Amino acid sequence: MGYFAHESAYVDEGCQIGEGTKIWHFSHIMSNCILGENCNIGQNVVVSPDVILGRNVKVQNNVSIYTGVVCEDDVFLGPSMVFTNVTNPRSGVNRRGQYSKTIVKKGASIGANATIVCGHDIGQYAFVGAGSVVTKHIPNYALVVGNPARQIGWMSEFGNRLTFNQDGIAVCPESDDKYELKNNQVRKL
Repeated sequence: MGYFAHESAYVDEGCQIGEGTKIWHFSHIMSNCILGENCNIGQNVVVSPDVILGRNVKVQNNVSIYTGVVCEDDVFLGPSMVFTNVTNPRSGVNRRGQYSKTIVKKGASIGANATIVCGHDIGQYAFVGAGSVVTKHIPNYALVVGNPARQIGWMSEFGNRLTFNQDGIAVCPESDDKYELKNNQVRKL
């Protein structure tokens, strides 16, 4: 066992958990999950069956990750954020097998208390502000806030807000990486 699980955590059979991953107090990793290397699963986290988390995913306290969610490498999930997996839930109607898929791409960050409505992917290095409600796909590098979440800018891979010049070029102040904004899409140069 190359990972750590606190004695109060439950890890169901059939899970694949990468080396160096830590699972903290009162968390439940349900059957057939895949957690990559060096993940950190905070306190009171539920990871439902068949969820896939890439390498170095940070999940803060009180997060629910439901079946249908895939998080690629280096994703950050803030405290008490939540995913949904059914667009029209009813207590009296069984919709198992109708779960919508949501992909959170490499390097994306989702702030505290945000809600991701199922079926809406989060682009690479996108940043979802605290308390936002995501109801549509979020482009790579986008900064979104509010309910419903709307785009207010662009972010670098380091998490700095980007300011583009008249030629559509921005430089991240922390890394000196250059980015290009063209046709309302950002790419790293």
